[in-house]
Amino acid sequence: MSVIDAGRMQEIEARYPEFFHRSFRQRYGALMMFVGVILYGFYAVWFFDLPKVIAEAHWERVGIYLSEWISYDVQPEFRISGDKISIKYPRFSPLGDNPNPDWVTTAPDGSMTVSVSGSSRTVTITKTQAILTAHGITIPIDISGDAPKIVGSQPVPSWMTVYDDNILANMGFAGDVSISTDRVKIRKRFLGWANFVFDTHSPFFDKPASEVIGLIVSGPRLDPSQSNLSLAFDNIWNNGAWQHGDVWTKLFQTIVMAFLGTLLGSLAAFPLAFLAARNITPNRLLNQVLKRFFDFLRSVDMLIWALFLTRAFGPGPLAGSGAIFLTETGTLGKLYSEGLENIDNKPREGVKSTGSSTILVHRYGIMPQIVPVIVSQTLYQWESNVRGATIIGAVGAGGIGLKLWEAMRTNANWENVAYMVLLILIVVFLFDAASNALRSRLMGTRGK
Repeated sequence: MSVIDAGRMQEIEARYPEFFHRSFRQRYGALMMFVGVILYGFYAVWFFDLPKVIAEAHWERVGIYLSEWISYDVQPEFRISGDKISIKYPRFSPLGDNPNPDWVTTAPDGSMTVSVSGSSRTVTITKTQAILTAHGITIPIDISGDAPKIVGSQPVPSWMTVYDDNILANMGFAGDVSISTDRVKIRKRFLGWANFVFDTHSPFFDKPASEVIGLIVSGPRLDPSQSNLSLAFDNIWNNGAWQHGDVWTKLFQTIVMAFLGTLLGSLAAFPLAFLAARNITPNRLLNQVLKRFFDFLRSVDMLIWALFLTRAFGPGPLAGSGAIFLTETGTLGKLYSEGLENIDNKPREGVKSTGSSTILVHRYGIMPQIVPVIVSQTLYQWESNVRGATIIGAVGAGGIGLKLWEAMRTNANWENVAYMVLLILIVVFLFDAASNALRSRLMGTRGK
């Protein structure tokens, strides 16, 4: 075992000072960063008052909204007038103009029974009572007086709420029942999307799929002016409940907005980037002016540009395309110019030494190096702008975003919201896959 003397130790310390004479930052930098992150976390909890936000959040609404995304409801109203019980459905009921559902039965004495969820959750309506059966118990409610009241002395179950002139019974996902003295309103929920293909005004409405296919293939014409195939497509495209034609048209507008805005932005940014790059254009004033111009364009959010342009040109896809164009000119201009400033100057100098013109120097000395950056960044921005175009549509810049916002504002058409969100997700997924495939093909990395 050898022993290192003092001289040898000093020689090693002089040769490797980074190990033996570390600064305070090198010694405690990682620890200080960790402590800083922890302190910032506590500050964020205090600043946003997260405990209060979490405690007061309406978490139950998450389940309500999600259930409404995948379901629809029918709301019959039973009106009691003297000895008669009549049923009224909303004007735009999913059941059509003349509903006669099998879950509503009428007894010989005129009373009606509604199956809210099979035989375990029912409502029987007579001239004087509404009898609820749910959660394993049966509760009669007297509706013959000035206000509805529970018959007997049994306690009010947790799934019922008694008001002065109304009793509300929560049947869970199956729906709910509202009881007053002269009417009983029921909201019965079904899984699925009602009338997604044909609405209630279509001659194909409520027909089995086999019958619809038979009519389209070889059945007699339902409309003398057009074939059954043309009529079926027209009914689907102009479905009043789902508005497929309008939704798909707005979705196509969104795609065109993203493509056009990104294309024009890249065409404008490309020549400006050469003027902004210090190693390509040795004019410091011009370099700085263009770079600050790029910073200005991209510092104003796309949504703000959309608000400005909708005031200038009115709502529509032109404002959306313009907002994307302005933002992308700034973003791509910065990315392109930074890519140009990081190229290797040797190929450029080699081409220049042959006496080639400036255009040829750029073509053969610069472009082979910068093309992968341009292609990659442009395709990524195009893919990102498909999502961004949806957001700016909500402020009137056209596309499916505005239609999505309108459906959300009603707070009643969440299944339509789910339909449009699903379409947007599919489009984003397809454009992401297409962008990656195109990027790999153009950059020569396919299969690697």
